[in-house]
Amino acid sequence: MARRRPPESSPGLPRVTILATGGTISGAQPSRSSREYRPGLFSIKSLLAAAPGVDSLARLDAAEVASIGSQDMGERVWRTLAQRTQSALSDPAVAGVVITHGTDTMEETAYFLNLVVRSAKPAVLVGAMRPATAMSADGPMNLYNAVATAAHPASAGRGVLVVANDEIHFAREVAKTNTTQVGTFKSTHRGLAGLVSSGRIHFYGVPLRLHTAASGLAIPSGRPLPRVDIIYAHSGMGRELIDASVRAGARGLVIAGVGNGNMGARALAAAAAASRAGLAVVRSSRTGGGIVERNVEMDDDRLGFIASDELNPQKARILLMLGLARTQDPRLLQEMFYAY
Repeated sequence: MARRRPPESSPGLPRVTILATGGTISGAQPSRSSREYRPGLFSIKSLLAAAPGVDSLARLDAAEVASIGSQDMGERVWRTLAQRTQSALSDPAVAGVVITHGTDTMEETAYFLNLVVRSAKPAVLVGAMRPATAMSADGPMNLYNAVATAAHPASAGRGVLVVANDEIHFAREVAKTNTTQVGTFKSTHRGLAGLVSSGRIHFYGVPLRLHTAASGLAIPSGRPLPRVDIIYAHSGMGRELIDASVRAGARGLVIAGVGNGNMGARALAAAAAASRAGLAVVRSSRTGGGIVERNVEMDDDRLGFIASDELNPQKARILLMLGLARTQDPRLLQEMFYAY
């Protein structure tokens, strides 16, 4: 990987803040032939130096927030990212923010920021499926396109975005769908936010649910977010995992249900008992697409369950964590799933 000086941008360009967290985009292999790599080895300045022409897009201010693989992403870094993103976007001189991030949990961080950052300016997450030392590494073009998206005036008001493989995705819609391919990110419900080709932006629409500047959700100060566990449903499922989460102190459960958020009789009995005990229980689906509607296949009204609507289990968990910081009422929580 090239180790040139970071680009110096023209003072007449829009200003973009880049927050680096590590991930494959900054990873390195022990050798070109190796399939193994370590994330977070290259600095953000090195990544920018390897993206020729990025200095023609914006004036860049770059900072390292973390240097981790995104499998280790969690609430501590989320809070820091939210604060740093909010601070940057609140600066009148800043047009947008780019966050470099591992792809494994990028959709979760993007959706979290989409719910808690208060700004109409764009925040754009970007990563790579191939490490920086790989043949045909995808990181440099992804980063170039992410900066172009964050600097573009038309990106405003669209919430947090994810840029990869020449595509722009809304944070609420995007999901990682493949373990290794560069086209891993898909937006299965409402489609792409747009395309970005060598920095040229083509937007298709705007998000329909509440986000960023219009969001009423916030990170609670002085206390951690409520614990919410995801329980993966399967044939022959018992009640043991649900009971274990209750004993471990979870305040909410997301069931990654079969089909339309379904689960077997023993698991259903345990989920109903958890709901009666005051836990918030959300029915989502492990299928990767579709809507989980209320009172389909089971009586959510009677059981006190919440239907996840379009949210996959990992995003349903994030919304439930933030929702439980405000209320335990399943009726109000259900309205959040319709609103966000």
